[in-house]
Amino acid sequence: MLTDLVSKLAIPCLEQAGYLGATFLMALESMVVPLPSEAVMPFVGFMVADGKWNLWWAILAASAGSMIGSAISYAMGYYGGRPFVLKAGKYLLLNRHDLEITERFFGRSKGAVAIFISRFTPVVRHLISLPAGTGKMKPLPFFAATLLGAALWNSFLLGCGMYLRQRWDLVEHYSHQVDLAVGALLVLCLIVFVVTRRKGAAKSV
Repeated sequence: MLTDLVSKLAIPCLEQAGYLGATFLMALESMVVPLPSEAVMPFVGFMVADGKWNLWWAILAASAGSMIGSAISYAMGYYGGRPFVLKAGKYLLLNRHDLEITERFFGRSKGAVAIFISRFTPVVRHLISLPAGTGKMKPLPFFAATLLGAALWNSFLLGCGMYLRQRWDLVEHYSHQVDLAVGALLVLCLIVFVVTRRKGAAKSV
């Protein structure tokens, strides 16, 4: 099941590497690698709820990872430019379409506001540092907005994990229904994607 798969990936890393594991996973999450924080931070909350980790150290470790990953992506864009980002991104599972969406999002918003809001936005969260770098955004507002947004989002997900941990029996009871719902949602998204692509191809003919 989906719940078991996520736990088998995240929990061993967190248990074996401790706070550094959280830093590593969240660094990947803030780069091009499609590892959602929603699949990591709730399990960090589990560690805190079980008394294995300190709450503030957990938030610090996760937020440090977010900053490290964001800094690497920012540097890729700042020093390498868009051509380098696209070339290197192929090895990091970069989706060019998602990057273009993120670039438009960054272009419509204003600097630090875009960076802050993006920390709460799926897909955009992984890529927003790239256009910030290619656009030569000033480092201070970039890192300030990244830290604030990442710390708030990570803390929220960690809190959700602590809450769920206390009710894990109930979560496991309904996990099968959740997996079915997620599966149905993925199928629906796939259908919408195919139909949209076909319409776009028809218009271009």
